Amino acid sequence: MTRHESRAIPEKRPSYEPVTRLLQPLAHDPNMRRPATTVAGAGLVLLSALAGIVSMIDLAAHWQSVAADIVLDVDAVELTSDIVNATLAVVLGVLGIAVVIELICAILLYRGSNAARVVVMMVSVLSISTTFAGWWARDQEITLLTTLPALALNILVLLALSSRSAAAYARRNEKR
Repeated sequence: MTRHESRAIPEKRPSYEPVTRLLQPLAHDPNMRRPATTVAGAGLVLLSALAGIVSMIDLAAHWQSVAADIVLDVDAVELTSDIVNATLAVVLGVLGIAVVIELICAILLYRGSNAARVVVMMVSVLSISTTFAGWWARDQEITLLTTLPALALNILVLLALSSRSAAAYARRNEKR
């Protein structure tokens, strides 16, 4: 027996796999250990939620200068401080709901929810696509101070959660 024959050679995978094969659960194992890719994906979603909280705090702290930069060309509306403050409350409310949803998704991902995994991957693809479209169509700059951190997080989340191990863990309770 040669040195190479003693090792188990893993089965090669084709470059293209039919969808029917990809949709089949890899193994029915409710006691499967949580893979690092699932932990990383949940951690990155949690990091994204924390970045959202920091963005909300920054927006609230600098709201007056942000509101002064917004130019409205509406004839009948006069911007009073009440309207500006109400707008801040609405914006922070919407962002707060998004952060809460991200936190819930991070928890569900860590626990192995396939639905949360698919939703987070779809949102990541949408975010990456809109960033690309903004860069392509409107020459939007992608810099460290603008969209680069969010883009990087979304790419890493997509890579982690689309792995075979994360998919197998999320679908570990499905029967063939």
